[in-house]
Amino acid sequence: MAAPDRAWDTDITYIRTCEGFAYLAVVIDLYSRRVIGWAMQSRQTTDVVLLALLMAVWRRKPKDQGSQFTSMDWATFLKQAIQ
Repeated sequence: MAAPDRAWDTDITYIRTCEGFAYLAVVIDLYSRRVIGWAMQSRQTTDVVLLALLMAVWRRKPKDQGSQFTSMDWATFLKQAIQ
C-alpha cells in the first residue's frame, strides 16, 4: 500500500478463558501494519466486528470508503458514522 487508510483488513479470533471463550476482532491498516481498531465480546456476533470498525473509523477518520462491502449492517454503519 502506498498510503495510510487506503486498505484495511479485519480478522476475528477466539481466546479461551476460565469463563469460556472471548472473541476478539481487530482492524489492521495494511500500510502501517498496525492495529487501528479492536473489540472483544463473549459472543461472536456482527457487533464485535462493527465495534472494531467503529473504533478504527473514529481513530483514523478515513476520507474514502470502497463499495466492496455488501453487509447491510456495514452500509448502515457507514451512513451513520461517516458524515
